[in-house]
Amino acid sequence: MMIARPRLRARCEGNPNRQHCSTRRCRWVALIGVFAWSVLTAGWTAAEAPRRPNVLIITTDQQRVDAASVVGNPWLKTPNLDRLASQGVYFTKSYCSYPLCSPSRASLHTGRFPHEIGVDHNNMAIRPGIPVSGELFRNAGYDAAYAGKWHCPAVYPTEGIDGFQVLNRTTRQGKLARDVDAATIEAAIDFLKQPREKPFYLVVSLINPHDICLPAGGTSPLLEQIWQRYGPPAGVELPPLPANFQLPSDEPEWLGQRRPKHPDWNELQWRRYIYAYYRMVEDVDAQIGQVLDAVREIGAEKNTLIVFTSDHGEGLGCHQWTGKMMFFDAEAAVPLIVSWEGVTPTRIDRQHLVSTVDVLPTICDYAGIKPPADVRGQSLRPIIEDPNAPWRDYVVSEMAHTPAIGRSFMVRTPRYKYIRLARPNSAPVELLFDMENDPAELTNLAEKAEMQRVLKEHRRILEKWREATGEKTSPVQPAPKSVRPPKQRAKKAA
Repeated sequence: MMIARPRLRARCEGNPNRQHCSTRRCRWVALIGVFAWSVLTAGWTAAEAPRRPNVLIITTDQQRVDAASVVGNPWLKTPNLDRLASQGVYFTKSYCSYPLCSPSRASLHTGRFPHEIGVDHNNMAIRPGIPVSGELFRNAGYDAAYAGKWHCPAVYPTEGIDGFQVLNRTTRQGKLARDVDAATIEAAIDFLKQPREKPFYLVVSLINPHDICLPAGGTSPLLEQIWQRYGPPAGVELPPLPANFQLPSDEPEWLGQRRPKHPDWNELQWRRYIYAYYRMVEDVDAQIGQVLDAVREIGAEKNTLIVFTSDHGEGLGCHQWTGKMMFFDAEAAVPLIVSWEGVTPTRIDRQHLVSTVDVLPTICDYAGIKPPADVRGQSLRPIIEDPNAPWRDYVVSEMAHTPAIGRSFMVRTPRYKYIRLARPNSAPVELLFDMENDPAELTNLAEKAEMQRVLKEHRRILEKWREATGEKTSPVQPAPKSVRPPKQRAKKAA
């Protein structure tokens, strides 16, 4: 935007009696003109900034929706997520589009569901021709950069994420997640401190608390380091087992077959596991704080939209589950914070059903960028600004198995959760939970006679969604073979 300097003498020169214009009057006109030009110029900068905010996305890996002190969890302290939430909206009915790393992350950056973009499993690339967030923001005049885990297909690439300057300086192999994340944070902060004329769009993709997979797996060359750093000291109070740790007597066989097995774990081992998880969350929270501090140090805190979320949750003993790949809230619900200091209101939103696919249209809305027409998500801005604004009444999550088995699904509505679990050569397993009266998801209502109307309605919603998103004509792709180098494969700890 070009602003011409005011023509300081115009008023006198345009006066037919200009020979009678006093010197003092002309000086005042000149001073007023200079002042107006200065105000106009400065005003343009200030007015433009709110329309073109910087955008910062921070993601963790395997963080549950309730793994933050700001939402009332007494077993950990997350001061940095708490301060981010104190300047924005924390959605607690937030669900990933697929409870697995690569599909969820690909979904976040495209605004579409994994089956639409060809990412049915980990280590799969987004289908060519589908724009990712970096391309949209770069084309809109942003400096777009990516630091950290990608996994679509490369885990820590040093180049090749469309639209982004890739900042990675490390790899995952042979390191604790905390150390990998430290390198990611360093690269992100270096990028933030660079002088620039454009607004920035920065993704900081952290891996902790994903390291909880190591004690859950029981074998890793890093296992001793994990327990040294995150294990409970003698005499410390351990978190209790979750309320839904004990399995219901009528649990479907499907769950028993798919559940990660820990036959040798007693109650103490489960509680040590839970304790270690919360320490990992605290570690990554401290690293998030470094990024937030850097934003403040460069003076960008009032002009930066910050979104925090995670790719999926963690079972953490709920239903005796560890890891992901299930649709209970422990695995499928993720934190989602949208924060812009001085702009977004502050509240814990326990009302609206939101999804990973909503992140892209939301950041595009605030940045004034038109998202692709085939994006499935919706901008959260209307319900952030007005909780009574019209909104959707369901979200869906998917999970791919093999080409022969197909996909499983979850439908979450305001009161109920419907889960359909695919089985080979057999009818799917159906679960229906009343999330108001049974938030622990222990009582399956799918076979109750009085719940058949509700069950049929959720089946109808799912079929409508499958039709609308093209899932019925999108066969599951085979999972790629493992790409881990031999030295990264798990082996028995000494």
